[in-house]
Amino acid sequence: MNHNQPQGYEQKFAGFIRACAAAKEKGADRVLIAYPWIIGDTYEEIMESLWRVGEAGVGLYITAPRKER
Repeated sequence: MNHNQPQGYEQKFAGFIRACAAAKEKGADRVLIAYPWIIGDTYEEIMESLWRVGEAGVGLYITAPRKER
């Protein structure tokens, strides 16, 4: 697949990229994130992040929002 990475994506989402690589390396079956905006602010960033998840061969899980007590 030929894709165009958004300018500045790798610096902005370095933590997410590392999490995907670590999941693949450790044989994990999922990446867990706390908030949906961790994968991107724009369509292009979100698509790049989803591509990274797919390349790692893992599922993406977003935790449920915490309820106020």
